[in-house]
Amino acid sequence: MVPGRHERHWSRGDRVSRVGPNTGRSGRASQGSVTVRRESGVGRGHRDHPRGVVIAALTGTVLERDGSVYHIATAGGTVHAVLSGKAKGEGPKVVVGDVVSLEAGQREGLHAITGVEPRRSVLARRMPEGRGLRPVVANVDQVVVVTATIDPAPVLQLLDRHLAIAEVNHLSAAVAINKIDLAPGEALAKRFRSAGYPVYLTSATTGQGIEELRKGLLGRASVVTGPSGAGKSSLLNAVEAGLKLRVREISAKIRRGRQTTVSAVMIPLTVGGFVIDTPGFSEVGLWGVEPGELADCFPEFRPLTAQCRFGDCRHLHEPDCAVLEAVANGTIQDDRYQSYLVLLGEVEAAPKPWE
Repeated sequence: MVPGRHERHWSRGDRVSRVGPNTGRSGRASQGSVTVRRESGVGRGHRDHPRGVVIAALTGTVLERDGSVYHIATAGGTVHAVLSGKAKGEGPKVVVGDVVSLEAGQREGLHAITGVEPRRSVLARRMPEGRGLRPVVANVDQVVVVTATIDPAPVLQLLDRHLAIAEVNHLSAAVAINKIDLAPGEALAKRFRSAGYPVYLTSATTGQGIEELRKGLLGRASVVTGPSGAGKSSLLNAVEAGLKLRVREISAKIRRGRQTTVSAVMIPLTVGGFVIDTPGFSEVGLWGVEPGELADCFPEFRPLTAQCRFGDCRHLHEPDCAVLEAVANGTIQDDRYQSYLVLLGEVEAAPKPWE
């Protein structure tokens, strides 16, 4: 962005179910994808006010929403803002993670949100009764799925679902296996590594693997998700002292609001990057996926699908199916294939956008 010049962009008609870089992990262009340059989200500038008054203008990243007030990280610190009249009437709904244009000091010390930069990714939650999608968080770089070795035991199909959601939305994904001080995690790590995912073996109690995880979060906007009891909060607090307390404070504040069940929170890390807490992550992302596309959401399937006899192979019972052969000879793990079957049934039963 040229200093002294502040551009505003409204992104119209975003396909929130499949928004991401122009090429997904499979290398193919995705319909409705957008290409944008990576922005720091903290640029500064100024512009001439229509009435001739020069006022401060800047950009920032939306961290959370509290009623009608948005908390926004800028180069000068966190500010609070409300939607301008133009923002209410044009462009996409502002969500956590959006990079927004601001004008300072509109009323009661609040800034005004005047525009939204194009998004490089969007996670959206399915609305009840097939009424479309509700964007939850924008501009995510990766999903880190946290599981414990024990107490609670890993639920493999739930973990695979989270990874598939990341793939559908063209996001990098990794697995953090926590509580390795209580039980070894090598067998579980082998499962996910063989599927193509980076794995962090960690203990929030002993500190093992924390530095590697910290490096994995550096400079990225990361959704950190996982089942209750896996130790996600303790793990994040080990990555950065005090983060657990901030998560609890923000979550308590959100619960007092009116939109408590759908609110995401983006938390800056002092090492650089953001951690995103997204309630109900399992409800995000599989909407709009065609059954024939689901195999591309399993990285170990992708090199094999072109070898199947039929181009529209569902990898169920078709002859000369390369995926089924890989399952039979152990190249693809059977429990990963079972997760694929569960998700395929869900995708086939999902209401279509026009229904």
